[in-house]
Order: sequence, then C-alpha cells, then structure tokens
Amino acid sequence: MAGRDVDSGRYLYTVSTRSILTDVFASLTLKRRLEQGHEDVPTDDVVGRCAVADPETVAAAVDSAAAAAPIWAATPLATRMRLGEMVRARIRAHHAELVDVLVAEGSPAALARWQVAGLLELFSEETLDYCAGQLHREFRHGDRTLTVRRVADGVVCVNPPQNAPAASALFGITPLLAGNAVIVRAPRSAPLGVMFALRELVLPPLEQLGAPAGTLNFFCARPGPTIRTWLESPQVSDIFYTGDVERGLELERECVARGKKPILELAGNDCVVVWRDADLDGAAEALSECFYGSGQICMVPNQVVAHPDIADELLEKLTEAAKTVRPGYPDDDTVLLSPVLRSERFFAYVRDALDRGATLVHGARRLEVDGEPSDTGLFLEPTVLRVDGLAGAREIDAVRSETFFPLLPVIVPRPAPDLLDDVLAFVDSNPYGLRNSLWATDEAVIDRFVAETANGGVLKINDSHIGFVPYLPTHGGTGLTGGAFGEANYPMLRSSHLQGVSRATGIRPREAFFNPRRG
Repeated sequence: MAGRDVDSGRYLYTVSTRSILTDVFASLTLKRRLEQGHEDVPTDDVVGRCAVADPETVAAAVDSAAAAAPIWAATPLATRMRLGEMVRARIRAHHAELVDVLVAEGSPAALARWQVAGLLELFSEETLDYCAGQLHREFRHGDRTLTVRRVADGVVCVNPPQNAPAASALFGITPLLAGNAVIVRAPRSAPLGVMFALRELVLPPLEQLGAPAGTLNFFCARPGPTIRTWLESPQVSDIFYTGDVERGLELERECVARGKKPILELAGNDCVVVWRDADLDGAAEALSECFYGSGQICMVPNQVVAHPDIADELLEKLTEAAKTVRPGYPDDDTVLLSPVLRSERFFAYVRDALDRGATLVHGARRLEVDGEPSDTGLFLEPTVLRVDGLAGAREIDAVRSETFFPLLPVIVPRPAPDLLDDVLAFVDSNPYGLRNSLWATDEAVIDRFVAETANGGVLKINDSHIGFVPYLPTHGGTGLTGGAFGEANYPMLRSSHLQGVSRATGIRPREAFFNPRRG
C-alpha cells in the first residue's frame, strides 16, 4: 500500500495441494494451527504466508489510490501502454515461477500454463494496440483538431474470484493502462498467487515508469467489510467484482445507487451447438473442456445442443474424451481435474436431471487421486447427461444454471423442419451470456449463428471454446454474466468514460453556430 509493505499480526498460510491430497485432515489442521499462532509445528508442506489487512489498512488503501489517481491519469497514454508491454515481458520472464505458485495453490499444471497463455494474449501487442486506439483517436477537420478519447474513472477496486485469483488479478489491473489507480483484494482462500503476480510482475514496471506510490495497492482481507468500505467511500469510482450472480447483481444495484460504476464478471452457462455436418472429433475435444479444472472455470462449455442426426455418435466420442480427463496431483502435466471439497450440490444436480427424464451417459462418481471410485474421494468423475427435447430442457437445474462442476448436459432436439430456428432461439434466450460456440461446416448455418446470436461476449466457430486469441476479449458477457451493463470486457475501456474534445484555430463562433460545416 502506497508503495510500501504493511505488516500484520495475523497471517494466512498456503499449504501445498499435494499435501492436502495426501492427508487432507493433517494438512488443514496444520494450516489452522499456524493461523492460530502456533509456530512450533512442522512447515515443510507450507508454501508461504500472507498478512491479513485490518480495516484501517483497507481504508488507507483508498486514500493512497485517490492521491495517486490524478497524477497517474496525467501520465501520457504512450507511457501507460508501455506498462502493458513491460508486464507481458515479465510474465514471460517469470513464467515458470508463476506456474509453480499456481500449482502450489491447486491449479493443475496444464491449466496453470493455460492461464498464463491467456495473460500473454491479454497483454499481447495486438490487444494493446486495439485498446490504445479505443482510448484515444484524433482527427483533423478544417480548422479544428477533434479528439475522441476515454478518460480514466479514477479509483478502481478489484475483487478477484476464489478460482484462478492470480490470473484474474492481473486481468483486473488493466484499468491502470487507462490511467486509473487500482486496489486489489486478494481472496483469503488463495492469496499467495495474487501477491506474487502483482508484486513481481506489475510493481517493478510501475516503479520504472515513475508511477506515484499508491497507483497500485493490494492486500488480503475479508470480502464483505472490504466491499462495504469501497461502497461507502466517495473516493472510489468503480468496483470490479467477480463472483456469484446473486451477490453481483445486488452489488450492481448498490453501486448505481451510490453513483459508482459496477463492472461485473459473474457466472457463465455457455452453450455449444453441434450441427449435423460438424467435425465430431473436434467437437468432442472442445466439449471435454467442460471437465477441465473440474468445471470450476466460468468460461467452459456448460451445455450442448446436438443435432439429432449425430447425437448418438457425438455422445460416444464425448464419453471417450471424458475418460481421458483424470484426477491426480496438480504438478502432473497430464492431470486436468481439480479436487472438489464440497460435492453435495453436484449430486443434487444429477438427481434433479434424472428425476426430470435425463439419462446418465457417463460418470457421476467420486474418485480418489489415483482415479479409483470411492465414496470419500476428493475428485468428481467427468459426467455426461443426455436430455431429449429442447422444450422443457431449462426446467433441469443443470441446464438452467451454471453448475461449476464437471457436468455436461447434452440436449438432443426432436427432429423438426425449422430446427435451426428453434436451436438459435434457444441459444440466444439463455439468461447467461459469456461464450457460445458452434461446430458446423455449412456456411449458411455459420452465418446465421453469427448474425442471430446477440447473447454472449465471445462467439467461437469450430474452435477451442476456452482458448485465447489476440484482439478478442478474454472475459465479459451479457445477461446474468455481466449484469445490466454487461458486454465483452476490456477492463481498461470499461473503467473509463468517453469524451470528445475540439481544439479550434481562427473559428468565429457565430459562423460556426449557423454554418457548422463551414465554421
């Protein structure tokens, strides 16, 4: 905070996920004893510790950011965009260290590298150039220089999620490039990656660029009191919140009532359409991304609409693909499943679907770390359900809502002469809107999907559903995903406001008023 470390009498300890999977009770007991102040316990399985901020520190961070914001906003855009280039260079230089920290906090190594790949696209030259062009455009019109620019909102407070918090924190600091000062609250469940990422990848470039102390502040604290402080502070301009839909929409209302801008990253319930002429091997491969990280990634496929002509074959291929997604220790490069400590809701989703007529195609068991079925396993087997008919499909909880589990319902519409109309209407009426995908080769079908699917921040055609590409945003969406103001999310654009500027030379006001094209 304000460019200096702030110590605390309280700490949170990160115990390696490997030790938790080896003996969950002993590991959590170790963590609890350390956090209670017992320092006479073995710490070989402890990755690190993070100070917990008190309410005074949380409030002081707002003051620090507010003091820095106007100074940083006055920094030339070219200098601020250099920050993105420098962060990208540091991500590359510290790639292995960042992956190691993410793995220690529980991310499978393959998914940790996927997160880093996404960050490199977020800070890619192409994406930065696009955003820079949106932040400032200048035109010459007669005796005027006309500028359309985006002006920083001021102080942006960022609340990353408990899943993928470090990558989300780096996503959340991009408002710095627009000229904002930023405050980040690291989640108590996984603070270490956030602290490492911001301290090692962002702070050094800020200091090198001469940013004032307080341009970036970050700490670990309880979410409720922290967000309340942000809401009540007149110095906070925007709150960038990632979390559940109910709390996010409530926060949106509170922000608007207090004159603050809400930027929301809530749930996803992404739909993938597989048409009758699709590459089924490619489609099944993309659909199996649903199970990565045990489904605890907001942008994975959550439901499928499979053309009835190819549904049986697709389900066979999807089942085989699901069998290859297995549990294990996170440092194993072949592992893609994550442990799930609270799985009761998963089995409730499955029971509800079966009670409403769905068919279990594969999965729905607990697994041990070695992949063996067990009543006490910490992993969930990738699960595929078949749902017959579009009508009534959303009465099933696992179709209607984001489950956040390795659970994929495949909806098979009944044959109909206007089936494409029905499928496109189903996709576009989804109350969520993060990503949607189509697998098809018929250009007419593809064109209609693109033209008629307004729902969602990103559309993918015959592509990895969760893969990152330059230019396109990595996050953001409509409906329950982004709230009333939801759209594809470039945070540096969302945390700024549009402004037009006219600088005239030799203009006569009366002439300009009565003859604007000549004046």
